[in-house]
Amino acid sequence: MAYAPSRPNPSLPPVRINLYSDTQTRPSVAMKDAMMRAEVGDEQNGDDPTVNALCDRMAALTGKEAAVFLPSGTMCNQISIAVHCRPGDEILAHEASHIVTNEGGGPGALAGAVVLGLRGPRGMFDVPTMQAAFREKRRNAPPQTLLSVEQTANLGGGSVWKLDDLNAVLDAAHDWGMATHMDGARLMNAVVAAGVPAHEMAARCDSVWLDFTKGLGAPLGAVLCGSTAFIDRAWRWKQRLGGSLRQAGLSAAGCLYALDHNIDRLAEDHANAAVLARGLGQIEGIAVETPETNLVFFDTRGTGMTADALAAGVRAEGLSVSVMGAYRVRACTHLDVDRAGVDDAVRIIRAFLAK
Repeated sequence: MAYAPSRPNPSLPPVRINLYSDTQTRPSVAMKDAMMRAEVGDEQNGDDPTVNALCDRMAALTGKEAAVFLPSGTMCNQISIAVHCRPGDEILAHEASHIVTNEGGGPGALAGAVVLGLRGPRGMFDVPTMQAAFREKRRNAPPQTLLSVEQTANLGGGSVWKLDDLNAVLDAAHDWGMATHMDGARLMNAVVAAGVPAHEMAARCDSVWLDFTKGLGAPLGAVLCGSTAFIDRAWRWKQRLGGSLRQAGLSAAGCLYALDHNIDRLAEDHANAAVLARGLGQIEGIAVETPETNLVFFDTRGTGMTADALAAGVRAEGLSVSVMGAYRVRACTHLDVDRAGVDDAVRIIRAFLAK
């Protein structure tokens, strides 16, 4: 199964409609102009005014005391785990969470922590499920020190935790003596879809981060937020992992532009995802999961074709989608794909299956 893209194949036509991921977005002319005009300094020394402005703004947005600029969301997750956990500690997270499926075994490799995967529909779980995983606190059991949640839940279909459900599991974790962390890669998609401010969604999380390279359209960067003491410790891990930067204001300016211009428009991506899901649902043999945000997952089993085969077939027509399982495909709407592109994607898939 092709879970990751390979090198470009010169025999294939250029990608015209890129639904592979919202990481495929490219900075707009206006964003690049803002980046080129950014005031910069040495980020590692705290001398980059644009990075500092971004961190101040993100701390306010999420309702936290402090923030740190990092190259990637995966680094945000792994640094958070390393700060919250000690070697041998256990983390509770959904079994399909990003830290389990897509970070190269980072919790074990870097922090020496173990992840216990919890089950639940659409990438989420409830309090009874979590409490059933609580271990008796004894010397020969691993300390359970961290609960991690995703907002939105990627492999859950881009699903959004309802605020009451989210707070319930976070409160239960705190009551058990655990810290809480939010993988907020697509946090602003959840904010736009639910109409709940980011600081309310993250209020009961000890750490939270936002990725700017997905639906927000920046070329690089994520910001991790938490208490002043947490961010101080995160900085040491940033140094250890080589995440300290120099004139990072160039990238931070793109993130600031995204905060100003690319949040409200996420609603367009959600609307396009709904249109895409309706169109795919009218194709015989395809079973579509109803999207909540900008991720559309569909099953090819009814067509008699694997997800790999479908992805390869439509790629030959200039459409790129991602394979998430033997019969599971993901199509991701974003700012570089308009309504016409969505309609064309449905047409290409329908035509390919008709052949």
